[in-house]
Amino acid sequence: MPKPSKLSKAAAIQRYGGIVVTSQQSRFHLDAVDAPTSKDIDVKDLSLSVGGRELLDHAHLRILEGVHYVLAGRNGTGKSSLLRALAEKRVPGVPSNIRLLLLGQTRLSAHALSDPVEAESMAQTVLEHVIKSDHSQEQALKASNSMLQLPFPEKTDSKKLVQTIRSLQVQQAQQELAEAQLVTARRSGARGLKARQFLIEKEKALDEAQRRQQSPQTAEDEQEAVKTGLDMLETTLLALEAMDAVSTEARAHIVLSGLGFSEEQINNPVESLSGGWRTRCDLACSLIQHTDVLLLDEPTNFLDLPAIIWLERYITTSLAKTTVVLVTHDRDFADAVAQELILVRLAPAKTLEVFKGNLTEYEREKRRQIRRMSKMSEAQERKTKHMEDTINKNVNAAKRTGDDKKLKQAASRRKKLQERSGLEVGQHGGRFKLNRDLVGYHLSNRADIDIPEFDPPVTITLPEQPSLLQHAGPLFTFEKVSYTYPKSSAWALKDVDLVMHPSERVGLAGLNGSGKSTLVKLLMAAKSSGDPRPTRGSIAVHSKARFACYSQHAVETLEEVGRHAPEKTALSYLMQLDEWTADEQTARGLLAKVGLRGNTVTDVPLAALSGGQRVRLALAEVVFTSPHLLVLDEVTIHLDADTIDALIEALKSWEGALLIITHDRHFMRFVVDREKTDKDEETEDDSSSEESDHGRPGTVYHVRKAGLRRLERGMQQYEEIVSKSVSNLKV
Repeated sequence: MPKPSKLSKAAAIQRYGGIVVTSQQSRFHLDAVDAPTSKDIDVKDLSLSVGGRELLDHAHLRILEGVHYVLAGRNGTGKSSLLRALAEKRVPGVPSNIRLLLLGQTRLSAHALSDPVEAESMAQTVLEHVIKSDHSQEQALKASNSMLQLPFPEKTDSKKLVQTIRSLQVQQAQQELAEAQLVTARRSGARGLKARQFLIEKEKALDEAQRRQQSPQTAEDEQEAVKTGLDMLETTLLALEAMDAVSTEARAHIVLSGLGFSEEQINNPVESLSGGWRTRCDLACSLIQHTDVLLLDEPTNFLDLPAIIWLERYITTSLAKTTVVLVTHDRDFADAVAQELILVRLAPAKTLEVFKGNLTEYEREKRRQIRRMSKMSEAQERKTKHMEDTINKNVNAAKRTGDDKKLKQAASRRKKLQERSGLEVGQHGGRFKLNRDLVGYHLSNRADIDIPEFDPPVTITLPEQPSLLQHAGPLFTFEKVSYTYPKSSAWALKDVDLVMHPSERVGLAGLNGSGKSTLVKLLMAAKSSGDPRPTRGSIAVHSKARFACYSQHAVETLEEVGRHAPEKTALSYLMQLDEWTADEQTARGLLAKVGLRGNTVTDVPLAALSGGQRVRLALAEVVFTSPHLLVLDEVTIHLDADTIDALIEALKSWEGALLIITHDRHFMRFVVDREKTDKDEETEDDSSSEESDHGRPGTVYHVRKAGLRRLERGMQQYEEIVSKSVSNLKV
């Protein structure tokens, strides 16, 4: 039997919650018991699977200290699973000294490790909760407070002094043992043996600390306790100084204010916050933590544009020296914070691709490379064909004359042609050099011309266009509409005038709670002659026009339906709608147009569908009637960047009217303002499709102080207004 390689693949396997992670390991790996000072992560041959489904296969993950990364990829490719595996120390090869923190971990980990009394943090104020979310800092503060209260030996309570020191030593030994157990669980082979020996030492240290805690005290114990206590106090105070614990409250206040919390909210209990504001509170907890690598999974969810722009500034300035890896569906946010891009690729499948720059720059560079390499390939083909024609003519002429010398010459040329066909440009753009650009054994003297490819495109096709209305007129008219909620004295909307005609595009931009969704509720209620109704003013709607609304709560609604009807699937849900009258084949066709195909629509229960899949189902539900007015309220949440772009492309050719509510600047600009994409500009001269594809720009309104203000320069103007308003906020 051959001797096992020192570089054994899949040497360590982690199985937690259905996640299996493997990687290449060696005794020289960065992940060692005696962890290095480097804060880089370099994991080769990384494989990741969840529930038996392989997501990554022999990928190379490299995360450098102080770099901000955006982890991009389609929904379901394993981005969130990879962040979770990193945060929970499941990836073999990650140095044990690196502190990793995942958004959403703070509250759970703090509650699990804190004292039971303090676990009741929902009664704390928001500010207190954020401050105390840093568990390591809280532990250090408790330890320092305990030691600062120790009695002086000469004033004697020596018994209490020794007891306190021994108790702290037991706590420290327990913490070190827990860390050693985590390290041991991720080791195998010789390194595993060393880790287990280290674990045994820590177990003995804990036993010894507990034995001393129970043993009688002596005069020597008192002297030792004083010395040990002073050493522990010095170490703890130095740690608190490194954490900048003195400024924690000020930093927490800055972060909460930047994320949109008012002074009243900051001083209210956590239990008074709604779900969206609790998510912001979790984000604030993550942002003030002292960590080496901050992992943010969809941090912009539930944030309005002012909070998003402030978060951009905070990451690029206050976290400039912290390694950040984030997943986000907001392209403009991703472009603003990304220094490098990590893409989970589908082609080649299950691999990671790294690019220095953001997503937009990556796509531009990829298209440039595709054009360049395609032209090079075409030129090579023309050149090869010309040379082959020449060689064939020479061969035919030599055969007619019986010239063996020319036949050998033609054969030699053909061999050279075969050997030298391929890339003629070196890796640095200069002339190709064999000993530099094609090292090793190859069957040709030239590298193949490899034309890069994007992942297979996402396609979304909307159903038939809405029919023409029999009589002209606006779809709806708001005339001096005002509305106030019951038991509230404040106006949600006041004196709103808004008219929308067929094929028109309108966008509503504003803070959360500014009245955007209230306006939509009033509109849809007016169409169905239901509630709520305006407190003042009137709403007139076209009697023959069909309205359809995608609600911002559509995903949660489908999840709730799935919980109450576990047997219901996407197909059965669609066919059981009151307005559905077509057959199963039509339903399957509609679901396929929005990206739900095969067994997903028949075998996967609603409750098991991903957020992105539920968005697609909700889209199918609102578009199958071909409405004259389609309202989309925060439709981009839960969708990846490629799917958002596919939806933008589908909406370009939609002839019905669109009312868009979103904080996604990219989506608003391209759907309502009808800006042209890079691909549009590349094909601008190909045909006269510019008018049909883009049409007349729509109108963006700023919803503010219960009223509407038209923005002449659309979403760009709103972004400028918001940027100016948050420029005075501290970061």
